[in-house]
Amino acid sequence: MLLRLSNLFVRSLREDPADAEVASHKLLVRAGYIRRAAPGVYTWLPLGLRVLDKVERVVREEMDAAGAQRVHFPALLPREPYEATNRWTEYGPNLFRLQDRKEADYLLAPTHEEMFTLLVKDLYSSYKDLPLTLYQIQTKYRDEARPRAGLIRGREFIMKDAYSFDLTDEGLNESYQRQRDAYERIFTRLGLEYVIVAATSGAMGGSRSEEFLTPTAIGEDTFVRAPSGYAANVEAVVTAVPESVDFSDAPAARVVDTPNTGTIEELVAHLNAHFPREDGREWNAGDTLKNVVVVASDPEGNRELLVIGVPGDRDVDMKRLEASLAPREVEPAGDGDFAKNKVLVKGYIGPQVLGRTNTGDDTAIRYLVDPRVVSGTRWVTGANADGQHVIDLVMGRDFVADATIEAAQVLAGDPAPDGSGPLELARGIEIGHIFQLGRKYAEALGLKVLDESGKQAVVTMGSYGIGVSRVMAALAEANHDDKGLAWPAHVAPAHVHIVATGKDEAVFEAAEKLGQGLSARGVEVIYDDRPKVSPGVKFKDAELYGVPFIAVVGRGLADGVIEFRERVGESQQVAFDDAVDTITAAVAAKLAE
Repeated sequence: MLLRLSNLFVRSLREDPADAEVASHKLLVRAGYIRRAAPGVYTWLPLGLRVLDKVERVVREEMDAAGAQRVHFPALLPREPYEATNRWTEYGPNLFRLQDRKEADYLLAPTHEEMFTLLVKDLYSSYKDLPLTLYQIQTKYRDEARPRAGLIRGREFIMKDAYSFDLTDEGLNESYQRQRDAYERIFTRLGLEYVIVAATSGAMGGSRSEEFLTPTAIGEDTFVRAPSGYAANVEAVVTAVPESVDFSDAPAARVVDTPNTGTIEELVAHLNAHFPREDGREWNAGDTLKNVVVVASDPEGNRELLVIGVPGDRDVDMKRLEASLAPREVEPAGDGDFAKNKVLVKGYIGPQVLGRTNTGDDTAIRYLVDPRVVSGTRWVTGANADGQHVIDLVMGRDFVADATIEAAQVLAGDPAPDGSGPLELARGIEIGHIFQLGRKYAEALGLKVLDESGKQAVVTMGSYGIGVSRVMAALAEANHDDKGLAWPAHVAPAHVHIVATGKDEAVFEAAEKLGQGLSARGVEVIYDDRPKVSPGVKFKDAELYGVPFIAVVGRGLADGVIEFRERVGESQQVAFDDAVDTITAAVAAKLAE
């Protein structure tokens, strides 16, 4: 196929868009692949769709090879199925809700579990129909509070979602593994580095859950790795709990004056200056117990004030906390919350007055602590009075908690849950997520089949998603330089970018002949045939668009040669008469890598 820039619907930009923060967002807009329509919503242009189609093709081929069958659901869905699974409420403000002219409720689908389940219920009734895996590639909608990074976090996005249906848990395990293997093939074919990490299920529900992340410094997900191969999203990291400590010889807790110590740093400095430890070691932030006040709101708007206790050398990680409290959303307590609860003294909160277990008061603010706060551990923490802290407050002797919670920040060097060594932290973009949903949706929606004995049995399900549009952004993020995009050959909008330079008609005739010759051999070509555009602009556009090979037809034609090079690589002189063969071979070799 030969695409001529003189009539191709594309305009490149020399300046980065004002709202772009990451390279993929900047370059996809500047190169004319996408255009912003609204916050988190993008229009796809011809070059962008060519890349997207190639990504989708890889996904479809591997889904088909794994035995999945393709369907397609509407994006506009009725309320009732989501009401049955309680997700009309659980999704909270992330759900786009609307009404038709008869005031019936609808939503723009963020995901399609309910519809897949109901479709299978409608058509299948026997164990002989199973196992079954269905998939679609469809546009999804989520009302992101802070859309950012272009296609990486948007309000409208393209996903491949697949669902498996099995009679038994053993069957689900087999379906899950087939999809997991297919995902590895997909991301390998796309040329994306990936890490498989343990994850939480969130609003999806279910048991086993794994994410496929592509490592990048701009990723929104933080994950951990250990020497054993253990890997997990930080939200799914389980703290290695230390042994309880004998506190029979612990001194009595004592309250000390600590004026102007509203932060952990100020407190530690004050303790070392005025209350040195008897063992000669200096106080540090890890000796303190930080108590953070938050508000947890359920999807129906009910608010609960909570206090989270964590070692003072860590912050509360709000994403980890939300994962532990899902489907509730969490935010820091406001001034109004403190005003209504006089027991909370900002900067000097201690556990002595918190917790229903601790105080014996069923109306007390619940107190949840990090799993490291085990029986016998001693802490410096607030004394619930302005300018005062308590030293040697012992867990299990002087206070208890209502429960433990995974909410503390995970730090590099923390012990791995499997005991294999210290954790390493990295960041990545989520490109795929697979779940073992189990029977949650089948039970809620009545998906049953007759088993071998003729009895009704609830079907068990798996869910498997790939962010197709996000994958394209991840590819752009991983394949660019300071000049522009540099697509892998198998997803690029074309294989070769031909640039005709100068004003000599013979140059344009030769470039046209080259383009036609390559196209006839199955090579996809972008031909810059614009007659009144300077060579400098043409070269910049060629580098910005990111096609794998660039062929320049210009002054060298008089000597029977053209310039040929990879988008990122050294140039060479190629005889014009051999150019079609040489370039076709180079493209074939690149596609075979």
